[in-house]
Amino acid sequence: MRFLLPAALLAGTMLAPVALNAARAPTPAAAPAPAAPAPRAAPPNILVIVADDLGYSDLGAFGGEIRTPNLDALALRGLRLTGFHSAPTCSPTRSMLLSGTDNHLAGLGNMAEMWAPNQRGQRGYEGYLPGDIVTLADRLRDLGYATMMSGKWHLGVREEDSPARHGFDQSFDLAQGGGSHFGTDLSKAPGDGGTTYWENGRRLAALPADFYSSDAYAGKLIEQLGRADAGKPFFAYLTFTAPHWPLQAPAEDIARYRGAYDDGFEALRQRRLARLKALGLVPANVAAHDVELPAGERWAELSPAKRREQARLMEVYAAMVDRMDRNVGRVIDYLKRTGRYDNTIILFTADNGAEGADLAKIEIPAFQARVKAADNRIDNIGTATSYAWYGPGWAQAATAPSWLYKGYTTEGGTRVAAFIDWPGARRHGISHAFGTVMDVVPTLVEAAGGDWRGATYAGRTVQPVRGVSWRAYLTGGAARVHAPDEAIGSELFGRRALRQGDWKAVNLGDRWRLFNLAEDPGETHDLAAREPARLAALVAAWDRYGKETGVIMPSTPSRYP
Repeated sequence: MRFLLPAALLAGTMLAPVALNAARAPTPAAAPAPAAPAPRAAPPNILVIVADDLGYSDLGAFGGEIRTPNLDALALRGLRLTGFHSAPTCSPTRSMLLSGTDNHLAGLGNMAEMWAPNQRGQRGYEGYLPGDIVTLADRLRDLGYATMMSGKWHLGVREEDSPARHGFDQSFDLAQGGGSHFGTDLSKAPGDGGTTYWENGRRLAALPADFYSSDAYAGKLIEQLGRADAGKPFFAYLTFTAPHWPLQAPAEDIARYRGAYDDGFEALRQRRLARLKALGLVPANVAAHDVELPAGERWAELSPAKRREQARLMEVYAAMVDRMDRNVGRVIDYLKRTGRYDNTIILFTADNGAEGADLAKIEIPAFQARVKAADNRIDNIGTATSYAWYGPGWAQAATAPSWLYKGYTTEGGTRVAAFIDWPGARRHGISHAFGTVMDVVPTLVEAAGGDWRGATYAGRTVQPVRGVSWRAYLTGGAARVHAPDEAIGSELFGRRALRQGDWKAVNLGDRWRLFNLAEDPGETHDLAAREPARLAALVAAWDRYGKETGVIMPSTPSRYP
């Protein structure tokens, strides 16, 4: 993630010239009057957009064939970020993005739906943001910003967990991690598999009959922008649930992609990877990790009926991404019409790698009940009564050249499509700098003129920010953001990783592997046997990270495939 600060924010004070009265007799020169301070530039507006389970190469600007002109325009005008990393799944990432600290310190050491018995009730595994967390919205509101969010929250379902209690002046949010993209019954309690929507801290009893998630989230954000104090800069957090399962989209959008994926996921993977290389987003000589699929699941091995079903799933998925893009366009058009676009920082990111899990294997009763009740006949897939997902074949087409997908601490699970469009910044380029979602808080708080450092805030003890500000890098004072000896750990579902400079150690629950990502971004060559001392040092660094952040390794295997 590479940002540059507006030049006006970096300018020094200039001395005003002193006018002398030529008719007056010369007198000893007096000390010059103090210079008037230069007018301070207006603080930038900030818009953060999060896509849910988006594949690395789904957008056109990242090598995809899906129609995404609005996001592509922003990405190409700004700076595409090829080294930006998230947590392996959604709620841990969101906790890190909003807090600037590790998910184990921000209450989401594991997804609340996936707690192991020994994690339940433990510190760091609350399933919501605990009281010692200060959010980005808290910090920006205290700096004079109007704050608003619309979309997926996934950081707790209680009233006290809502965005309205975490710094957002206005909010419209889905409390859980997923659910129907069309209108749904809100009468069930969260514990009974129900879906909960909140608006400004009040639970909604019903949704409009014409509800569709991407349309509703963009529409609500536009309403919030219209109600916000025009005298304040704004921070807007737009968090789509697209293209997260269940795969559902309006019929006219699905029809646009009919037949586009009939040649299968391996062919799509080859096309996407070639385009990534042509765009300069991955090295031209990159070695891609092999696709990992169950026996009999490669495209050539599928029956004609199974191929038709798989192609249909990808058609619906593409339609969801397309619809999300058009709704981003609605928000951008509104900012342009109201004169706020030119002074708005826009950061876009996915929350994790593409979703390759098989929902039928996730042993969560609420999921299984929805799947069993759904009508997933091929002609019905994509409608409000279906409940489908697209699986590892399409996911690995989207994460190439990386290894695996969502849920894993490999690059395929954590390297995400991201870009920044910042007024006055370096634009029309690509940055390969390593960054994490924890860096968002310090960077954007500094852009707003604030300070993010320290273990206290507003008189209380809080979790310090663990992310790094990009300011020195952005202003040319540093060659990189993260020092080559800085160790950055991660863990989810017992799967571990440690990044230090170009080196990465990965353990998926079996053994530690070692990769040099500068030479092998696809994680194809395990160097553990060749570099045992280096691997031992990285494993020791992970152990220190685990103790610092309170990682509790799960006592049972993950239910997330």
